[in-house]
Amino acid sequence: MASRFLAAQLLVVAVSLLAALVVAVAAGPPIFHTHLLMAGRSEGSAALLHAEQAYRDANLIVLAVAVGTALVCALLISAWCARRIRRPLDQLTTAALAMASGSYDTRVQPLEAGTEMDAVAGAFNTMASRLQRTETTRRRMLSDLAHELRTPVSVLTVYVDALQDGVTSWDGPTAELMSGQLRRLGRLIEDIGDVSRAQEGHLTLERTVQSVQDLLGEVAEAHRGVFTAKGVALEVDTGDGAGSVEVDRQRMGQVLGNLLTNALRHTPPGGTVTLRGTAHRPGRLALMVADTGEGIGAEHLPQIFERFYRGDTSRDRDHGGSGIGLAIARALVEAHGGTLSASSAGPGRGAVFTVDLPRPQTHTAGG
Repeated sequence: MASRFLAAQLLVVAVSLLAALVVAVAAGPPIFHTHLLMAGRSEGSAALLHAEQAYRDANLIVLAVAVGTALVCALLISAWCARRIRRPLDQLTTAALAMASGSYDTRVQPLEAGTEMDAVAGAFNTMASRLQRTETTRRRMLSDLAHELRTPVSVLTVYVDALQDGVTSWDGPTAELMSGQLRRLGRLIEDIGDVSRAQEGHLTLERTVQSVQDLLGEVAEAHRGVFTAKGVALEVDTGDGAGSVEVDRQRMGQVLGNLLTNALRHTPPGGTVTLRGTAHRPGRLALMVADTGEGIGAEHLPQIFERFYRGDTSRDRDHGGSGIGLAIARALVEAHGGTLSASSAGPGRGAVFTVDLPRPQTHTAGG
């Protein structure tokens, strides 16, 4: 790097000296000669010749000193610039190699080598943080997926072996148990497929304009039985200005159903879950699911929409869900051109999930 800087500096010095030499040799002597004649020196006189020779010698001495000074300055500046840039680049290289070896917690300290290098360091740290979260999610996903598959596969294996060995017979309870485990596997596979297709943009949406009041009422009625069984109140509030929204009715019902199931899971008996629709800003509609349940810690909010993420890792699929429902909901909302966000005042203070969707475009016929 120092050699490249030196070469660049030498190129600038050479071009500058060449320009100075051309001016000193081609333009300087004739001008000096004219001024000597104007000062009264006669053409061809010894005084004129000596003055011109002195002028040429002075120019050569000045150019020689300038060349030496420029070379020394170019060398020093090149070495200083190379050292100033090489140090942060060495830090970035070391950090990148550590990342490549699997150390995703590697971060680069402020380089103090200018705003550009600090921007590079900031971008590197952002990339490292995202890679670390991705790797953490991947490991958790593989672990949870293995856990989700282990129980039904183990149960099916035990019963198949028992049937083959004649220890048990094929009867109603055995058939129901094995069918239940197969349904559990089927739901898991279907959930993974749904979130993958939605996030990859392979879902086909059949959008129609729906009344918000009808949409929320239908979803609420479909889930009211399980809410009643647990002793949790389910309320619907559409207000006066909810109006309509253009969505795939089945898919949006799936989104709201996942959010209601999540809210019910984390709301104790005696609590309340509210399904609300409101036009919260021009051109946008908000569908909200608010509960009075366990709430969400600030450390969990950034990850709750990731696949297989569960804030309480002690919960299994039957009691705490697989962690795919919210990921599916967000992917389906984004497929509709909207956003899904979560907020909470903290543990024990409930949570609010907000689906933000564009309102349908209205067209008027011209006469």
